[in-house]
Amino acid sequence: MSAERPLVEVEGLVKHYHAHGFLQARRPPVRAVDGVSFTIARGETLALVGESGCGKTTVGRTLLRLQEPTAGRVAFEGTDIFSLGARELRAMRRRAQIVFQDPYSSLDPRMTVGDSIAEGIEIHALAKGAEVRRRVEALLTEVGLDPSYADRYPHEFSGGQRQRIGIARALAVEPSFIVCDEPVSALDVSVQAQVLNLLGDLQKARGLGYLFIAHDLAVVRQLAHRVAVMYLGRIVEIGPTEEVLGRPRHPYTQALLSAVPEPDPVTKRERLVLAGEPPSPSAPPPGCTFHPRCFHPGLDGRCRAERPELRDLGPGQVVACHHAE
Repeated sequence: MSAERPLVEVEGLVKHYHAHGFLQARRPPVRAVDGVSFTIARGETLALVGESGCGKTTVGRTLLRLQEPTAGRVAFEGTDIFSLGARELRAMRRRAQIVFQDPYSSLDPRMTVGDSIAEGIEIHALAKGAEVRRRVEALLTEVGLDPSYADRYPHEFSGGQRQRIGIARALAVEPSFIVCDEPVSALDVSVQAQVLNLLGDLQKARGLGYLFIAHDLAVVRQLAHRVAVMYLGRIVEIGPTEEVLGRPRHPYTQALLSAVPEPDPVTKRERLVLAGEPPSPSAPPPGCTFHPRCFHPGLDGRCRAERPELRDLGPGQVVACHHAE
């Protein structure tokens, strides 16, 4: 990647949810995101992976200020977005978009496909009159759909086609960064590959940066330049895709990879089964939050008492584990 300033800089991002109501006031907050830091370069894909409930989607929505943060800093193209007023935030959102997980609920069923895509173009005054229609048709063509689909409604399309429409809608305002919130998890496997290839082609053509949120590591391998693994609101391992997926250092990453199906029926892989359920994010365990489920032979009193910080084990692979070596 280029040595220029990162497109996105996230530092110590925190998002806690507090219970409301008289009887709930004393309950501890839910620590959905508890101090997350990373960068994304122009033209780079950072995949954010982990179990359901680990805080992946909250990270994506909070760094775009679709949810307000509890603490931390996010700089987009050098600007701290948490300090922006309403007008400046609206302008920023032209450059930073999101593709949602569910292609069925993310489109307004009362609007034609063309109107949905044109909405952002008109709000940001990027074109007027016949030029809006021309842009809509060009975007549909770019994502592999017939431009005549602009006059149809979302219920007339398959899930894969709807997700392509969602991608076209995100591209309409000419962003440089897109949060892809599990964009293929609701699609058939054959359609997943098509959408991933489309995202890769668009990235090369437009120089887009992606935060790609996923739980399927096979999907991540195809698209991501780097991978960040989240557990209970914190990143426990981050690094180049080939290093994290080829030589995982954190026991949690090792367990996730052992659950990926092996396409060769002859090859046998040892499945690392984690004990119990993830702890409650409102009452995380002391020390390493993974220690109640950890199978590492080096598990000791330090793991139970002292929270490990991320440390660089090279090359570019950063791990939060006392016994990562």
